[in-house]
Amino acid sequence: METTLMLSRIQFAANISFHILFPMITIALAWLLFYFKLRYNLSGSPVWMRAYRFWVKVFALSFALGVVSGITMSFQFGTNWPGFMATVGNIAGPLLGYEVLTAFFMEATFLGIMLFGMKRVPTWVHTLATALVAVGTTLSAFWILSLNSWMHTPAGFEMRDGVAHAVNWWAIIFNPSMPYRLAHTLLASGLTAAFLVAGLSAYRLLKGDAKRAPRLALKTAVVLAAALIPMQIVVGDLHGLNTLEHQPQKVAAMEGLWETQRGADLLLFALPDEAARRNTLELGIPNLASLILTHDFDGEVQGVNDFVGEHPPVTPVFFAFRIMVGVGLLMLAVSWLGGFYLLRRREYPPWLMRVFVAMSFSGWIASLAGWYVTEIGRQPFLVSGVLRTAEAVTAVAPGNVALSLALYLSLYAVLLVAYVRTLFVMAGRAVRVEEFATGPRADAGAPRPANAPPPRGTYHGEALS
Repeated sequence: METTLMLSRIQFAANISFHILFPMITIALAWLLFYFKLRYNLSGSPVWMRAYRFWVKVFALSFALGVVSGITMSFQFGTNWPGFMATVGNIAGPLLGYEVLTAFFMEATFLGIMLFGMKRVPTWVHTLATALVAVGTTLSAFWILSLNSWMHTPAGFEMRDGVAHAVNWWAIIFNPSMPYRLAHTLLASGLTAAFLVAGLSAYRLLKGDAKRAPRLALKTAVVLAAALIPMQIVVGDLHGLNTLEHQPQKVAAMEGLWETQRGADLLLFALPDEAARRNTLELGIPNLASLILTHDFDGEVQGVNDFVGEHPPVTPVFFAFRIMVGVGLLMLAVSWLGGFYLLRRREYPPWLMRVFVAMSFSGWIASLAGWYVTEIGRQPFLVSGVLRTAEAVTAVAPGNVALSLALYLSLYAVLLVAYVRTLFVMAGRAVRVEEFATGPRADAGAPRPANAPPPRGTYHGEALS
């Protein structure tokens, strides 16, 4: 049973790690597309439509992979975790159903208009379709995070014969951690999309693209990232304080704090020793953890040893939290440096654009690290204080789980490499698209770099990029 439990946990972690990559892009990218479309409608400048047309293809590809990987996750509730739905299905089932009814159907219905109706419906209808797809992606996040947050801070239910029954849906949906987790995730999606847009736009410019669309997309992404990252730091702090109130054992693991103490140090680095229940090679800032968590230099912070048998594994939570914070600080530095160049009205130097390219998927790294802190930090419970993970796992033989896990990992590795490569191929091909064959040029007079490749084809009307 222990082997089945571990393999099932790894398999679900692999599935959700792959799946979450794509909603983290599409939630915010849908709103960016809506912004591009509004700017086109208001200004009439075709450069905004070029930005829209390129990024709507990225959205469609990301959305498709998100849907496919999401379906495989739902299967695992029955195949790997039957105890979950048997115990809390009265709550999880309706919340998942609301997501399908209010969000997925909306996205699926209007996505077709958004992708293929550009020249087939009035402009206002196409703009409305784009807006509704954006609303749908956000609603989807709302319902999924409502369920996930309820699993961390369950409320509004009662247990009858070992089964959870809803008694207050308002309390279930808006459980204590839900507002913080929703805001934190939506901001993370905004940063993920912003750095992807910045990275691919910088890649196009480095390849010699002289069109205004990638420059405008890069500027928009930098401004968005520079504005969101301080908000994310504030919301992250509020989320951490909420976690301290409801899941102090998770915060203790995040901080690598074994014993309850006053004036706790903020550990920049340490090597947690799970067996000895202590750290080695500690490097910290005195009293700073207490100040951050209790707003008092001498504040008391509980340690992991206060929760023996009911605390998460310390090592992965400790390091995942530092990866998330480290990448977030790097995002702050890069986006504000980009904002500095914008304020000075100076061109980005090639080295900074290479940094943007290198950080194209930095949002993925930060989001995954944060997700691991959240989900591993909930262990050993599947639903905090209600259902232990070991109680929900399947009785299927370990060999069967191992086989499906190997197939999932192989498929996801191939799809991930193909996805990343496809995005850069799309960006490279966009460099060679002509502006216009006829009609006005939005970029008339813009110099074409000497290393720019010659255009490969002529398009009548607006360019696809």
